Amino acid sequence: MKLPDKVKDMLDGPNFAHVATVNEDGSPQNTMVWIDRDGDLITFNTAEGRVKTDNMRREPRVSISMYDDDKPYINAAIMGRVVKMTHEGADDHINALGVKYTGGPYKGWKPGMVRVKVYVEADSIGGYVRDKH
Repeated sequence: MKLPDKVKDMLDGPNFAHVATVNEDGSPQNTMVWIDRDGDLITFNTAEGRVKTDNMRREPRVSISMYDDDKPYINAAIMGRVVKMTHEGADDHINALGVKYTGGPYKGWKPGMVRVKVYVEADSIGGYVRDKH
């Protein structure tokens, strides 16, 4: 699905998002993430061994919610599915996200940490993605 320009603007800025995945028992799991995009694919970064990583491998459907930090009434609710999870480029991606969100590279490295770059294709987009209230 092609992302609307306003959603692209939110993804390009340092706006936090929440990604919901489905736990093995069917209950929701929700995590705040730094978020970005690659064209019309939504990207974020996680690490091996985390609940959301395991959940997305088992069940690729996700929900992403976010709002424009400068205009909180501009928001998006995105339903989509994970189309790719890769280690390739994941370290560079988390460092780029660190620069975007904190002004410097990612500082949360732990020994043995293996980063994962996640790509999500939007299936539907709701929310209030217009400039006027």
